[in-house]
Amino acid sequence: MKLTAPLIYGLTACILLVSAPHAEHLPLWVSAVCIALLAWRAYLTYSGNPLPARWLLLGITVVCVLGIAVSYHRLFGREVGVTLLILLITLKLLELRTVRDATVLIYLSCFIIITNFFYSQSIPTALYMLFTLLVIMATWVQMQTGTLAFKPRLRIAGVLLLQAIPLSLIIFVLFPRVQGPLWGMPQDAYASSGLSDTMAPGTMSRLSLSDAVTFRVTFNDKVPTREQMYWRGPVLWDYDGTTWKRGRNATLQRPVLTDAGNPVDYTVTLEPHNKRWLFVLDLPEKISIPADLAPDFQELSQKPVSSRIRYSATSLLSYRASLNEPPQQLQRALALPQGYNPQARKLAAEWRASSNSDVAVINTALAYFNQNGFEYTLEPPLLGLNGVDEFLFGTKKGFCEHYAGSFVVLMRAAGIPARVVTGYQGGEYNELGGYYILRQYDAHAWAEVWLRDRGWVRIDPTAAISPTRIQDGLNAALPGNIALPFLARTQSPFLLKLRFNLDALTNEWNQWVLGYDTERQFAFLTRMGMEDITWQKLALNMLAGVALLTGIFTLIMLRRLVVRRTDAVQAAWLKACRKLEKAGLPRAPHEGAMDYAERIAAARPDLAEDIYDIAARYASLRYGGEAEKDGLAALKNAVHAFKL
Repeated sequence: MKLTAPLIYGLTACILLVSAPHAEHLPLWVSAVCIALLAWRAYLTYSGNPLPARWLLLGITVVCVLGIAVSYHRLFGREVGVTLLILLITLKLLELRTVRDATVLIYLSCFIIITNFFYSQSIPTALYMLFTLLVIMATWVQMQTGTLAFKPRLRIAGVLLLQAIPLSLIIFVLFPRVQGPLWGMPQDAYASSGLSDTMAPGTMSRLSLSDAVTFRVTFNDKVPTREQMYWRGPVLWDYDGTTWKRGRNATLQRPVLTDAGNPVDYTVTLEPHNKRWLFVLDLPEKISIPADLAPDFQELSQKPVSSRIRYSATSLLSYRASLNEPPQQLQRALALPQGYNPQARKLAAEWRASSNSDVAVINTALAYFNQNGFEYTLEPPLLGLNGVDEFLFGTKKGFCEHYAGSFVVLMRAAGIPARVVTGYQGGEYNELGGYYILRQYDAHAWAEVWLRDRGWVRIDPTAAISPTRIQDGLNAALPGNIALPFLARTQSPFLLKLRFNLDALTNEWNQWVLGYDTERQFAFLTRMGMEDITWQKLALNMLAGVALLTGIFTLIMLRRLVVRRTDAVQAAWLKACRKLEKAGLPRAPHEGAMDYAERIAAARPDLAEDIYDIAARYASLRYGGEAEKDGLAALKNAVHAFKL
């Protein structure tokens, strides 16, 4: 078969479509080189000029490989491998001379489709890849058929893809699942929850500029109020005067809840963040996946969360936490760096001297924030060496990390053990899906203090400044002129419904496609009646299903080979015969059209003229070689007007 210009243009389009999504991940010079090479090949095809010499292509290849080695500082790894593959498939197009070369390009294009899922596994990515696969299949059909027109090629490619859907579903449902992402490798998850095990002024306010989803929550029965939705993340103990850090726990003693009650059951679908922490509602009692409960009640996965995971948990809303906290932990919760924030230390000492209890000191601190002109803002001024002093007595403008951090400093200076807790607060309810969405801009920081008769108690100083932040969310707490992510601002009912619909669809995709892990597979197949599931049974059932569908498709295709197709002329004549048969004048199998007409005319003289006309038109079109459109239309009209 000859390589035609349309086929070469089709292959160029395939390479362009599979490579385009990688543009934002490739070095800029690689994208520029690939575009130049594709344009060069298109020009050579259009002009009819010969392909470049092999020594020239070899030189370009060597230079590009050296450039990739310099850009990535290595020649191995996922990013390097994808970059080399895209570059080499583009160069391969410039030495395209045989059908074998074209076949290699088709196969490589199909392989590169998979690599797009390393970076995104969203519904739009899947739809784009499906469209790309349709173009690749249409190009492959063109390579097999030669001069077939575009629409028939596209139709054949579409039919092939439709036939592949049931096979793909059987393989997807029954193929034994493996741990890790559906596409990609466990180490490929570079997304981050946004939180870290450190906190400094500006940490949380930067997160408020992102509307990326962190996790989704579905409550089983009872739903807590928004003021109770504190989703616990990293707990920060150590303070160096500027930054709060998690540090290392001073004890391995497991935390204990007493007088616990008011349980809440829920399920969390957590996006990958490459850290160990799991977000749970304060305070966790149990969780469905293997996890370690730290002495400060933080749930930690046994390995970094590098792919989307789903877990059920139970939390308690009323409790007394760690009444017998080890002394070394309490001492750690009182530590302050020497030489920092003398004004804050002095103020805390005054509160301690004038108060008769720890609770009185706490209430005094909250009243101080509430009554001294403090402002909750996303754009606080920069702070210097004694940041807490500057905030408390100077700027008085801050975000949640300013209030939580300064409050804990004041408590420690007053002799009350305290620590900073980071996580997320609140959430947006999606009525269409029946779940809550927690986004990056819901990140929050609060404080916990230890009281002798109550253990660790949550205190949120932000609520003393801006209670609307806790009750209604970030959007309600900040003025309209503050730059927030689009999704954080109130939208029209239409846009809100549209957004919830899209998120509900995304959630179902995450749960049943990307999240179809071993646990979900076994639960689904058990509901379908498959008991005692093993991977051997799954493999046998999968092979049986594939064989059954393949057999059905084969029978359908074979049946199409033997089915007789009635042409339009024959169909019109048979329609007239059926009308006469209903009137009691059936045609004998051996009877020709004109003989049949003569018999009908003898039996029914009133039909003679019409039946002779129909029989003559049929005989002329059928046997006289005059099957023009006008003649066929006249026959159909005559049959339609034929009344008994």
